[in-house]
Amino acid sequence: MSGDFPVQRSDEEWQAELDPLAYRVLRHQATERPGTSPLNHEKRDGMFLCKGCGTPLFESDAKFDSGCGWPSFTAPVDGAIAESLDESHGMRRVEVHCSVCGGHQGHVFPDGPGPAGLRYCINGAALDFNPKE
Repeated sequence: MSGDFPVQRSDEEWQAELDPLAYRVLRHQATERPGTSPLNHEKRDGMFLCKGCGTPLFESDAKFDSGCGWPSFTAPVDGAIAESLDESHGMRRVEVHCSVCGGHQGHVFPDGPGPAGLRYCINGAALDFNPKE
């Protein structure tokens, strides 16, 4: 994701900082295979952070099991997520990315639980988890 974000790094710097899967997801809008993220089963209290820059993105109480194969959340931390239109793969979807570094996180769909009815379907490879102490 290119654009004006507070955290800017060269492609070489991103590659050096991130593991190969996180690099492909965050910087090239790849998607991890469903069901492969250990964060799918994370149930502790804490915060889910952008793996690219450490920005807090989702609180653990917003996480739910949607059965889709990726970590799902009802809402992000205020101001943490930016959106753009994704028309790849012959579909129109809303892409979500970190508002600080622009790293691709996943997509948001209107099929989540109330009250907003949103499901933030996020790549676990794009996240770190910081448990509450």
